[in-house]
Amino acid sequence: MAEYIVMPKLGFDMREGEFVTWHKEIGEMVNKGDVVAEIESDKATLELEAQVSGILLATMAEGGDLVEVGSNVAIVGEEGEDVSSLIDQGGPDEAPEEPAAAVAASPPATNGSTPPVPSGQAAGSASSEFPDGVKATPVARRVAAEHDVNLLQVPFEGERIRKADVEAFVASGGATAVSAPAAAPAAAPQTVQVTVSAAEAGAEDEVIPATRLRQAIARRMTESKTTVPHFQVTMEIDVGAALALRKQLNGMLAEEGVKISINDILVKAAGLALRDFPMLNASFAGENIIVRKRINVGSAVATEKGLLTVVQKDTDKSTLGDIARDNKAMIERARDGKNLPDDFADGTFTISNLGVYGVAEFVAIINPPEAAILAIGGIHERAIFVDGEVQAAQLMKVTMSADHRVTDGAEVAQFLVKFKALLEEPMKLLV
Repeated sequence: MAEYIVMPKLGFDMREGEFVTWHKEIGEMVNKGDVVAEIESDKATLELEAQVSGILLATMAEGGDLVEVGSNVAIVGEEGEDVSSLIDQGGPDEAPEEPAAAVAASPPATNGSTPPVPSGQAAGSASSEFPDGVKATPVARRVAAEHDVNLLQVPFEGERIRKADVEAFVASGGATAVSAPAAAPAAAPQTVQVTVSAAEAGAEDEVIPATRLRQAIARRMTESKTTVPHFQVTMEIDVGAALALRKQLNGMLAEEGVKISINDILVKAAGLALRDFPMLNASFAGENIIVRKRINVGSAVATEKGLLTVVQKDTDKSTLGDIARDNKAMIERARDGKNLPDDFADGTFTISNLGVYGVAEFVAIINPPEAAILAIGGIHERAIFVDGEVQAAQLMKVTMSADHRVTDGAEVAQFLVKFKALLEEPMKLLV
């Protein structure tokens, strides 16, 4: 019996991906788990694995297509099986349309003039097959609704309006102004809307299109700073003993090809400390708080395209060697743009380390839906007093940003005390 290969969700906030290329041809055998195609998400170029086995009978996406999560991209089944009826139900251009109510808020032209006629199509493109008679993909409708765009005004080429057409229209300044909300009753507080003007390029300026990753970072960080009440707590830690342990372990593991970084030690310490403070391994969910049972510590990685967070799973239970191997492999894939979907999945806590650049200390933005992020500064040698004597110390400042809806300053301070103790007595990381 024929079955679909479906576009998977390759990241927490992924809504669609750009199809890159097929690795299998129609008529070839496909086994469950085989890499059949490449998909470019907001984060990287990822491998699409088949969820079912059979002969590849049809494909419904090609290079350059934007495919929604959950859409059918191919059909596998028995050789010679007739799948013509199934093809009509899938594919990026044949995905079920959203109900008309989903775009009913799109305002009509307000200047009294006739809207521009989209190139290649008559204005309105009246057809009972499409909501409001507008030929547009579901992704394009969603983006239009987010920017309050009247789809009748969007120029496009081809059979229907796509996401890229709407984004180009918005970038050109064609988005319809957001209507002011209706006045609230006198007793109710007024809602203040803030409008941010788009930057304008001068004659000598260079305009560089934002990458999909940069757009995703912008969307998520804006969401974080505008919806999550951040607060920060900073602590200084002597990491001299941790550095000495790292040197000793790397000497022992040299023959195995394993090299433990200071960041691996920080990841392990955070994983163990989170055991005692589960509210920092949690997510705010309206009237509830979701406490994650697994501790999966992510590490922010700088790539040419932007910042990515790779996630090491079951960090509290993993050995330092396992953490080093996992992070090394994921970071290499991130910088090569060849990550696996699991590299980004299921993070519960994040570490952002700018110490390698000589940054003394900084504040990081929480990575939703996590409740906290730990910013790591550089290690500096400084003289300190110990029992009345001056000694050299390797000091590092760390700053935790936390979600005040989930936790409070005292709990974050206690977490940092535990984190500090583990680094200053690092043999506990091996127990």
